[in-house]
Amino acid sequence: MRMLQVTPSLLPSAARAFNGLSHYRSQSTFSGLFSLSTADSIMASLNPPQAAPKWTHTPEEVLTLTKDAIAEYRALEDNVAALKPEECNFDSLALAHGENKFNAVAEPLSFYQNVSTSKELRDASNEAEVIVRDFGVESSMRIDVFRAKQAAEKNIIASGKKLSTEEQRLVDKMILDGTRAGLALPDAEREKLTVLKKELSQTCLEFSKNFNEENGVVSFTTEELKGVPADVISGYTKRTEGDKEIYDITFKTPDIFPLFKFAENPDTRRKAYEGFENRLAINVPNMSKFLDLRRQIAKLLGYPTWADYVTEVKMVKNAKSVKEFLTELEQKLRPVGLKDRETLLAIKKREHDEKGLPFDGEFYLWDYRYYDRKFIEESLNLDDQLVKEYFPVSVVVPAILEIYQNLLGVKFVETKGETWHPEVQQFAVWEKDANDQSGFVGFCYLDLFPRASKYSHAAVWPLLPGYDKADGSRSYPLTAMVANLAKPTPQKPALMRHDDVVTFFHEMGHVFHGLLSKTKFARFHGTSVAGDFVEAPSQMLENWCFEPKVLERMSSHYETKKPLDAELIEKIIKSRYVNVGLFYLRQLFFANFDLKVHTDQEADDYTKLWNEMRENISLVKGGNLGAGQGSFNHIAGGYDAGYYGYTYSLVFAADMYATVFKKDPLDPTRGQRYREKILLPGGSRDEIDSLKDFLGREPNSEAFIQELFGQSTSSL
Repeated sequence: MRMLQVTPSLLPSAARAFNGLSHYRSQSTFSGLFSLSTADSIMASLNPPQAAPKWTHTPEEVLTLTKDAIAEYRALEDNVAALKPEECNFDSLALAHGENKFNAVAEPLSFYQNVSTSKELRDASNEAEVIVRDFGVESSMRIDVFRAKQAAEKNIIASGKKLSTEEQRLVDKMILDGTRAGLALPDAEREKLTVLKKELSQTCLEFSKNFNEENGVVSFTTEELKGVPADVISGYTKRTEGDKEIYDITFKTPDIFPLFKFAENPDTRRKAYEGFENRLAINVPNMSKFLDLRRQIAKLLGYPTWADYVTEVKMVKNAKSVKEFLTELEQKLRPVGLKDRETLLAIKKREHDEKGLPFDGEFYLWDYRYYDRKFIEESLNLDDQLVKEYFPVSVVVPAILEIYQNLLGVKFVETKGETWHPEVQQFAVWEKDANDQSGFVGFCYLDLFPRASKYSHAAVWPLLPGYDKADGSRSYPLTAMVANLAKPTPQKPALMRHDDVVTFFHEMGHVFHGLLSKTKFARFHGTSVAGDFVEAPSQMLENWCFEPKVLERMSSHYETKKPLDAELIEKIIKSRYVNVGLFYLRQLFFANFDLKVHTDQEADDYTKLWNEMRENISLVKGGNLGAGQGSFNHIAGGYDAGYYGYTYSLVFAADMYATVFKKDPLDPTRGQRYREKILLPGGSRDEIDSLKDFLGREPNSEAFIQELFGQSTSSL
């Protein structure tokens, strides 16, 4: 997942901000783990032409700097608005350069809320984002600035001046932004719209803040945790309650997911799932509120639904097309999912009969991960815990970075600058043959391990975009990956499940999209592409994690140091599409819930809707699991009416991989083609044009259907 950027005037309502922490030197106990192969001596001695950001801000400074940046940008807008119509042209607007400067200040400051250990700094960062979002709404609704943009467009056309393709795209997008912002509305409706947008922004921020700061636990005895691996249990917090030892398990992925997969007692799994699903019930009123606000805004803007408003600027174009895509895919997946369920249900019945447990003939949500694992172990003789022993973090992370470096022609050089936490690593990224500052690419930060009040999943923040400055020099990008890999335990070093390896490879795809894009304007940099395409490059790169020579290269048993053998590799590859029906039906549940709540004209009981849709689409019973929608942060954080994009973009991902990379996924020549045709343009041209350039033809769904169903034709 990649997080969206805050953009004051162009994309105010779609923003998802990033917030902050206190500073440290990058010298963690993990710092030595990821040392890469020795960099060229010349490169190691080079100084980047741009300094890395400082991370020494106090809460007071976060707010002061944010307010100062807003004041400066507002003054720029005032100057633009004061221009006479005949004075307006592409250069006199100067808004793009002002926006770049604003974001260079605001983005890092708002990032703190996701990673800081200081509550005061997180709160200040969150407050700064509220201020930025409110200003973004105000900025987007300035009719005087919009009229200057319209005058500039008119004058450009009248003058016959030929803009570059990217310059023309910027003008077109600026005009479209104004239209979509409602600047054609009468004054009274425009004022109402401004109020609604600010309220929406604040409500979504509150939802995401609750999500980030959730710190609940579920507690079990040793007996109740039977089946959970000892090295996992050793990482849980232990306490004594009476004469019993109790383990407190957080809802962070490295803690709770092993319980879902291994706990033999179905009551343990059920109680854990109930806690997990209901952990953010506090967000129920926030979701109801932001959905109502979106309905009101869509109506004011003249769109049938919020989903139609959102998808207008995406590849899919409208909500009807999203529904058709999801419906057709569900029809194809449902028979496969029913067969998967029957297979897993038979394993459940056999186990319950053997253990004398009651069996009611139902397959529950808390059964899925447990019996999916059992099926893989039985059918493929594949032990997830054994596989994990071949993926020490200290081996996998540098191996993946090395693969990317060789494929894309760059070099990571670790630096010891300031970071926001001792476990964070900072890298300067260079062209592989760099011998002076002209070969600098940008900065990358890796924040990989869980801690309290940190963003709890895996995501990449494009903290600074790359762009051309007004004086013609270059401003370089900075990307930060935040993840929650397992830490070392008393028995074993930090190890990664194969799923974790896939996730890391995926997120590094977003990192390189942010680093290797090269556009004139920050607006089009990197992952600033259509929301239903943005995941495609990273999804394509997941395929590397199922390639034999790649698996061998990035594995090394933590004791024997031997890589995965051919037999284990074959089993991992075969496991990829095991129970694929149930897996993708779960994805379709999320996508359909997202679409329905953003196309319905009236409010609903969203807890009831969540649980009913999950049972109907996912084919698993949920029982009384509570308000799971409270943890569906995607639709508060920029993926509203957009979750379908995860599956929609898989069509493009499969096509790109099968067409270009499958024959030799580690070939630098193919990597260069990918870098030039997909990564470099960012959003500076239509995504379909980048795809056609890369593929040499129109994209199609043949490879995607072949992957899932083993068929070669489809109308998807």
